[in-house]
Amino acid sequence: MGVRAFSARAERELLATGEHARKRSVETRDDLTAQEAQIARMARDGVPNAEIGARLFISRRTVEYHLSKVFTKLDISSRHELDRVLPAEPAALTS
Repeated sequence: MGVRAFSARAERELLATGEHARKRSVETRDDLTAQEAQIARMARDGVPNAEIGARLFISRRTVEYHLSKVFTKLDISSRHELDRVLPAEPAALTS
């Protein structure tokens, strides 16, 4: 199916931007990805799914998918619980 070629291309493109793909392991299975964390923070701050999608250039359904993964990883059932499990940003605390 060309998955290896796609993976290699994605890795090259990430390296070109200065980023790198993190290695997945059993220990990191429940860690939020950068995309999930960004979506979770916006949801915590009350941004609607459609607006999150518009800001990140993804569909509302993709936002819903990521949020469902966030809820599973954080062992919560709704975006209203994100305040409890996601710490506030340090800059927001000093303002």
